[in-house]
Amino acid sequence: MQDSTYRRPLVWDSALFTHEGTVREANEDAVFSSSGGHFWAVADGMGGHSRGDVASQKIVDALEYLDPTDSMSELVDAVEDRLMMVNDQLFEYSQDVLKKAVMGSTFVALLARNTFGACLWVGDSRLYRCRNRLLTQISRDHSQVEELLEKGLISREEANNHPQSNVITRAVGVRPSLLVDINAFSIGIGDTFLLCSDGLYNAVTEESILESLCLKNVNEISHELLNKALKNGAKDNVSAVIVRAIPSKL
Repeated sequence: MQDSTYRRPLVWDSALFTHEGTVREANEDAVFSSSGGHFWAVADGMGGHSRGDVASQKIVDALEYLDPTDSMSELVDAVEDRLMMVNDQLFEYSQDVLKKAVMGSTFVALLARNTFGACLWVGDSRLYRCRNRLLTQISRDHSQVEELLEKGLISREEANNHPQSNVITRAVGVRPSLLVDINAFSIGIGDTFLLCSDGLYNAVTEESILESLCLKNVNEISHELLNKALKNGAKDNVSAVIVRAIPSKL
């Protein structure tokens, strides 16, 4: 007999957190979840307190009033347009008011429409998917180390301890123009997604992240990931959104 659950539309169970970590006094990260439960984001601010936190918050504020009835393609375009707008504002402010001091933010977003998903990102905040107990990184870091990896100049093991591991090549607000990467993919029942800043994945191994994402409850996942990061002495702000695809109860 055919499993009728595959005919049901997907809905989303999500949880999120942001924390200053064990070293930083200020939190420059920001997290976002749309009221309609179809759009989530993490922004990791850079430039120091009073600049990085403003940059990340300005991004999530710009996403607040996007039309939830838009189609996937329209929503992707709208998010990209908002990022371009914020990039212009941040770059102009840094040039005119901050005397060219850095003010910017990395960004990653997950957009979902039933069995279709899209990831938009700038910088090294990441989107992972856990499916059938396998962890896949959907975004690809915009960083010098990632470029060396893609060229085959270093191994993954060398990348983990590379002295330039914190050097990113793209961020919202640091250049007059912005290039946003987009990746489209399918979504299945039970898929669990993790959007996170580098403060999480630098403090918690991918094996340990996968272990947590296999828990049944997204709130349990959220608490466990944060506790792991803090227990491991997270040196940066730690932020994440966990999203799981489940069948509706129609």
